[in-house]
This record gives sequence, structure tokens and C-alpha cells, in this order.
Amino acid sequence: MNDQPVLNVTFFCTDAGRLPVQQWLKNLNKADRKIIGRDIHFVQFDWPLGMPLVRKIETYLWEVRSQLSSGRISRVLFTIRGNEMVLLHGFIKKSQRISQTDLSVARHRKNLCQSRRIVNE
Repeated sequence: MNDQPVLNVTFFCTDAGRLPVQQWLKNLNKADRKIIGRDIHFVQFDWPLGMPLVRKIETYLWEVRSQLSSGRISRVLFTIRGNEMVLLHGFIKKSQRISQTDLSVARHRKNLCQSRRIVNE
């Protein structure tokens, strides 16, 4: 692992100032937050990474894949903008494939990132 982060982690921010991924994380239990945070940290310091932790979904859209303590699986979809890892959408996976709803949310936020300011947290 590098001593310095390769990427700075930022949260997507809505027009209303909400940070949906940060809010989603706050609603999870502490053990699950710790697992997801550790996995994001690995990506931040060792980018680029591949499977099993990171999977490319499409151009400029990847997922961090976390196995939670409860046996559930979480996904945090992100994009890269310069040296920023922008966390776009987080969810608990319920099926083998990413739902079209979750994918649409991430795509929409990714597109907005190109013209908006991202909030560091």
C-alpha cells in the first residue's frame, strides 16, 4: 500500500446540498460502515485495482464490492474525476445484477459531476 493516497475521496452533492452516499453510510451499522470504509480506503491508496474489490461497470463508472459482516453485499458506485474518487451511489445488493434503478442513479450523478462542484468530506 502507498504511503500517500492516489485518489482523494469525495461525495457527490445534490443541488440541495445533500450527500446521499454519506447519508446512506450513516444509516448502516458501525461494523458495516467500517468494512465499506476500509474497502474504499484500499481503492484510495492503491488505485487502480480490479476484481474482487473493484469492478468496472462502464466507461468512467466502477463499483467497490464489499462483503458485510451480516452476509449481505454492498456496492458503492464511483467515478474518477482527475485525482478524485467521487462516490455516487451506495446500496445493498439484492440480486446478481445491478438494478437498472441503481445504475440510472449512478449514471445521472456521474453526468452531473462533469459540470458541478463536488464536496470533500
